[in-house]
Amino acid sequence: MLNGKTILITGGTGSFGKKFTKRLLKDFNPKKIIIYSRDEYKQYLMQKEFAEYKTKLRFFIGDVRDKERLYRAFDGVDIVVHAAALKHVPLMEYNPIEAVKTNIGGAENIINAAIDRGVEKVVALSTDKAVNPVNLYGATKLVSDKLFVSANAYAGGKKTRFSVVRYGNVAGSRGSVIPFFLKLVKEGAKELPITDFRMTRFWISLDEGVDLVLKAIREAKGGEVYISKIPSFKITDLAKAICPECKLKEIGIREGEKLHEVMITEEDSRTTYEYEDHYIIYPNFDWWNYKKHFKEGGKKVEEGFRYSSDTNKDWLSVEDLKELLNKIDIVY
Repeated sequence: MLNGKTILITGGTGSFGKKFTKRLLKDFNPKKIIIYSRDEYKQYLMQKEFAEYKTKLRFFIGDVRDKERLYRAFDGVDIVVHAAALKHVPLMEYNPIEAVKTNIGGAENIINAAIDRGVEKVVALSTDKAVNPVNLYGATKLVSDKLFVSANAYAGGKKTRFSVVRYGNVAGSRGSVIPFFLKLVKEGAKELPITDFRMTRFWISLDEGVDLVLKAIREAKGGEVYISKIPSFKITDLAKAICPECKLKEIGIREGEKLHEVMITEEDSRTTYEYEDHYIIYPNFDWWNYKKHFKEGGKKVEEGFRYSSDTNKDWLSVEDLKELLNKIDIVY
């Protein structure tokens, strides 16, 4: 599938980019992997980390806002995985125009460069926050998702196909609640802050996120949104798993924060199909051909179906969470 291919990862020095790169080098024999990102220091560190693979890796300093740089970077590229985004919710509330420039303008640049440079497939990473968004970051990602889906029509007769992979906060990723709680405990905290005791989230590891992206690369015909079937957990249970003796203090929900993660809305249920380990939301456009593009084996969900962390059928207990915490990568 990826043997002999040139793959470019935007935001490639992030948690996902590094994990995805490791998987590519372990399980496939790509011709070249291009790491495209803005941060020269992170690129320097990643070069050192992957020094033994220097013949396979290329590092491009660039911003997805820079269309000309993308055109240069995409030359000869077969597959693009778009992971770059400005995603810190409170900061994006305060810097909305910057989020628009990167998350929406950057998506447009990726689409144009991919089509004009003859890229075969583009898989864009999305987020639960793009579903019924209540914050600026989520709103920009909703627009981005719609741009990538519609780009399949925009490509016309060109070969480039676009799809989207959606998941929530990755367990243990930088800036998420797990490293935050662990840091507090390490510093001797006897009390953990919970924004709202009712809060729930989905659990997905970096490896599971990579699996879903590889599935989209392998299968997508263009326009699909892929969502993994994953378990839910209560934030209070996570806190108990990390520090059983700690007291929990409810501090109030933050600006732009949701009580629960929603991956599929009731409106999306009309074009959503369930598979063994994932869901696919198919595009609802005239250009999408059911006979040509539909993946066999899917069962249409009931109209009104909603995939949310608070109504999920699969739940993790405190003991389950303790076990999983020992298996994930923690990024501080």
